[in-house]
Amino acid sequence: MKQIIQSFKTGATELEEVPAPKVRAGHVLIKTTRSLVSAGTERMLVEFGRANLLQKARQQPERVKQVLGKIKTDGLKPTLDAVFNKLEQPLPLGYCNVGRVIAVGDGVHDFKTGDRVASNGHHAEYVCVPKNLCVHIPDKVSDDEAAFTVIGSIGLQGIRLCDPSLGETIVVVGLGLVGLITAELLVANGCRVIGVDLDPQKIAIASKKGITAVIPGEGLDLVSYVTELTGGIGADGVIITASAKGDELIAQAAKMSRKRGRIILVGVTGLNISRADFYEKELSFQVSCSYGPGRYDDVYEKAGIDYPLPFVRWTEQRNFQAVLQTIASGKLEVASLITEKVPLEEFGKIYNNISNKESIASLLVYPDVSNDSDNVVVTTGVFEPGKGGIGIIGAGNFTSMTMLPALKDTGASLYAIASAGGVNGTALARKYRIAKSTTDYKTILNDQDVDLVMITTRHHEHSRMVTECLNAGKHVFVEKPLAIDREGLDAILEAYDGRKTLTVGFNRRFSPHMVKVKQILGSAIMNVTATMNAGFIPANSWVHDMNVGGGRIIGEACHYIDLITFLTGSRVKSVCMNGMGVTPGAGTDSASILLKYENGSTGVINYFANGSKTYQKERIEVYSQERTLITDNFCVTEGFGTGSFSKMKTNTDKGHAAQFKLLVERVKSGGAALIPFDEIVNTTLASFAAIDSMLTKSWVDV
Repeated sequence: MKQIIQSFKTGATELEEVPAPKVRAGHVLIKTTRSLVSAGTERMLVEFGRANLLQKARQQPERVKQVLGKIKTDGLKPTLDAVFNKLEQPLPLGYCNVGRVIAVGDGVHDFKTGDRVASNGHHAEYVCVPKNLCVHIPDKVSDDEAAFTVIGSIGLQGIRLCDPSLGETIVVVGLGLVGLITAELLVANGCRVIGVDLDPQKIAIASKKGITAVIPGEGLDLVSYVTELTGGIGADGVIITASAKGDELIAQAAKMSRKRGRIILVGVTGLNISRADFYEKELSFQVSCSYGPGRYDDVYEKAGIDYPLPFVRWTEQRNFQAVLQTIASGKLEVASLITEKVPLEEFGKIYNNISNKESIASLLVYPDVSNDSDNVVVTTGVFEPGKGGIGIIGAGNFTSMTMLPALKDTGASLYAIASAGGVNGTALARKYRIAKSTTDYKTILNDQDVDLVMITTRHHEHSRMVTECLNAGKHVFVEKPLAIDREGLDAILEAYDGRKTLTVGFNRRFSPHMVKVKQILGSAIMNVTATMNAGFIPANSWVHDMNVGGGRIIGEACHYIDLITFLTGSRVKSVCMNGMGVTPGAGTDSASILLKYENGSTGVINYFANGSKTYQKERIEVYSQERTLITDNFCVTEGFGTGSFSKMKTNTDKGHAAQFKLLVERVKSGGAALIPFDEIVNTTLASFAAIDSMLTKSWVDV
């Protein structure tokens, strides 16, 4: 299928051939007929992409601070690699989609094949959209009109926060697409509306819709005008739908408001608020968030759990419905806002002139017949059958920023990559000359030319996919953790018969620093302390969800359990963990784990999320037989009492490159597994035991 994407690195907007998405549980698969180009939002993205690096930095000073901080802790080259990798990731454009349902996923009951729907899907011939971000289109509403559903909901949410009543005077600052729809909805609500814009064309459109529209300046003082028009009272509410860098709009809104007036920001403006203006009038100010309640909440959007209507009357989906009902009733007229209708193949007519602010609403029209293949052949002649073919499932940050750059120099035969949406996978396939991009990972499992499958999806999918790969007779590499619960681990144990190898991404044991420490200490009994300054992750992140990420102890601290197992040459016998939280999840990402090993060694893992980002991330201390070895951030290792060895320095090297090089060699040439299977299982069980220990407040045997 074809999809419009934006490159943040080059600024190019392209119509890419990518694999069509597969329908997922809780989602609907839609064949697109129309999508609306949001001139405001998409113009900002395109113009940002076209800016050079210095201009990008000036536009995002907070990002620059983050980069400088990362340089201090991780070094210059890893930081620059991360920045450029991020810029290379393609951005799918668009969020106002109309089409027909062609498939529904498990758990979807409100939609069926053939339904005409509006959604926040991208500019693509096929989109897979969560059920709570999709809505039925009334028969009276055309596809062209329905394309305004989502962007109309942005204006409607601003109105709901303003809470206008019949007869009130509301000023709408900025009569772009969102502003015009907002103003017309306010008129339908019985308000007197004053629209403000600098463009005479938009002023003329607003005037035809019963809006008192004015251009500030040119002899018109807007504050005085609003004050006079309201009999000296001032506006009951001001909704700002414009974008401006300075603070003038917010200051002006305060001056034209009545005492206890309401100011709502839907657009973008400076927020240097004058306390005097707000204090004297007791003004209220609120920023509106996109389409309404539920936006950016994974429980609502991805898990499909609706907010109860008696408690949350207007969610984003119900706002979609309200906009469509208003269009159907004739109280919101949007057809006259369409500036142009362009076939998808001619998308350049819109995006090449997107900086032209005369355009209000541009529609993309999609062909009746299109390519819906879930596979795209990207290159040819790069795979040699029987030479260790590799298929990758997952195209996220780890794949793009760590794994593929490391595999690049190993001579790996990269045959296929699977990603849920197809865009990221296709972009990576082009960059690393991977032969095929797909949205159906099972085609990789069924391909006889693929010897090794590498899994880098979210944690809750690991055990299921590992099991499927083993049953398909493939060697498997899975980024940690192996499983997030005992049920998933048991399924792997049942599928694993030793005919194919299973490797987990415990890369730190392959770092040259850890290899050196192990070489010096041998099989001696030792005490190991590993400290991870992990950094804060917001509580609503999927990583903390025990059903998705497994929490940071199971999902990340397992690295250190494996590392200490490697150094001691023994397996974990029992575990005790003390965490700052009282329940698994976000509360356990600052914890200390004590490990007893079968050979008498001990380990301590301090996994902390509450430290400073300016301090180094990782430190390993090993004590044994009057010898001490200290490794800081996998770039410096010092030895004390270690004979001729005193110090080792490298660039930060956590062992990824060495692990992947060895893995590719083994798949091509054969040999023992990189990590013994019993150690992988023991580490996984030890991570489960750590959580059990915290809950039971006792030592737990593994």
